[in-house]
Amino acid sequence: MGGNGKHRWKISFRRSSSSSSTSSSKMEAKQPPKDFLCPISGSLMADPVVVASGQTFERVSVQVCGDLGFSPELEDGSRPDFTAVIANKAIKSTINHWCDEAGMEHPQAPDYSSVEKLVRALMAERQGPEIRVSEMALLRGVAENPPVIFSHATTELGPRVNHFYSSSSEESVVITSENSGTPLPFATRPLCYSSSSSSEIVENEALSQIPNLAPTCEEEDQLVKKLKSPQIVEQEEGVIWMRKITRTKEELRVSLCSTRLLLSLKPLILSKYALVQTNAIASLVNLSLEKTNKVTIVRSGFVPPLIDVLKGGSSEAQEHAAGALFSLALEDDNKMAIGVLGALPPLMHALLRSESDRTQHDSALALYHLSLVQSNRVKLVKLNSVPTLLTLAQTGSSASRVLLILCNLAACNEGRSAMLDANAVEVLVGMLRRNELDSESTRENCVAALFALSHGSMRFRGLAKEARAMEVLREIEERGSDRAREKAKRMLMMMRGRDEGEDEEGDFEAAMESVGRLGATRYRVPLGRNIHSPNSTTF
Repeated sequence: MGGNGKHRWKISFRRSSSSSSTSSSKMEAKQPPKDFLCPISGSLMADPVVVASGQTFERVSVQVCGDLGFSPELEDGSRPDFTAVIANKAIKSTINHWCDEAGMEHPQAPDYSSVEKLVRALMAERQGPEIRVSEMALLRGVAENPPVIFSHATTELGPRVNHFYSSSSEESVVITSENSGTPLPFATRPLCYSSSSSSEIVENEALSQIPNLAPTCEEEDQLVKKLKSPQIVEQEEGVIWMRKITRTKEELRVSLCSTRLLLSLKPLILSKYALVQTNAIASLVNLSLEKTNKVTIVRSGFVPPLIDVLKGGSSEAQEHAAGALFSLALEDDNKMAIGVLGALPPLMHALLRSESDRTQHDSALALYHLSLVQSNRVKLVKLNSVPTLLTLAQTGSSASRVLLILCNLAACNEGRSAMLDANAVEVLVGMLRRNELDSESTRENCVAALFALSHGSMRFRGLAKEARAMEVLREIEERGSDRAREKAKRMLMMMRGRDEGEDEEGDFEAAMESVGRLGATRYRVPLGRNIHSPNSTTF
């Protein structure tokens, strides 16, 4: 806990002062971080749970809200989805550790009745005073001359504020292959975004009957009405229209990602009608391409239905579901929530069993970005995914992406131990020796995975000698790419017993930036081209 450490530093080395300043410093030091407090009760969470929309609450607070049928409005204006509840063991452990460091007792769950009083008070505030007839005229006057114009025109003046967005780079920034430290360039758009599918054929036929206009406020009302209609034909028209405008008019994606449109779209993700379901998920993929929409979509509770589609939907619907999860996983604030909500097992299954190349491709990229987070790495290890990934790296069509997932797993102790137990050293050395890798970038990723295993492991040297890795590494040092040669050189130095101690550890971190920094930098790849082609901003 970096913030708490800072407070303790001040207390340990402060100059002597009055007793009042001492007590105030201690009170300041014991103020818990905001993330440790339940948004409803305001108290330190004893039994934190993640709900379907991605936020974390005290379990009792969720129970009370569920019993009363109440969904509170949060600071960002969104409302949580309490349909699914999963224990958040990571934040609970962090809270208990903070309490131990601060010299405090672990929090106790609040009393049900006390939380009920707080929730009923929030419900009373939400109802508000009744609007009198005289006030309606005032409201109409404000509506006729609003201080801020909210419209759904064909252009957007600027990005809307999203207090939950914290990504360190802009999606419009292009990193050229010369400056890229990553062997494999990635796109930030799922393959399903560029696919020609059967649902699009029906879409083109139906669009002739739908106005080809950007939605005004009135037309947005019509769109919501179609999405909520009990008539399947109108639902089809609504999702087809929404899919088209979110695909062709990028400037409208932020304004269309409104609460009422998302609430209207969400039930259609699980529609029993294939055309409705496929176009609904495709519309969600289009909306998720905007960075400012990614957190909003996750917090609106779309991850659980996407997981259900990935488990049992049609082939085309699964392609879009995998693409949506990949797109949402690009946002750092979503990674932990998507993992907690249970996306890792179906993504692994789709990567292994799906007959669709697009589903496998986007599932692999989703797993790569999700495994940038430590909690998801541990989950993948516990799922016994390492042997499966090693097999796919040797036989699958997504070898480059699978090897990068393995690089992420090797960055943690649990993943490194699992990989060494699964004979990963011999597997990776064998792949390099047989020279059966499909591209130079895949070869670099294989060397990077081997290099990640070599760091901080006493077992690696013996396993590498058994696999006769030195002769393979010498060949790479002589003929490989610059990045591969550097890693091979360091592994050879380590195997010869000439480690450079702490300096080498720093160099390891620098070298691994070539593999594990995609969470901070976005790469674009032109649609319709091979993923190893040069980056471009055109689609």
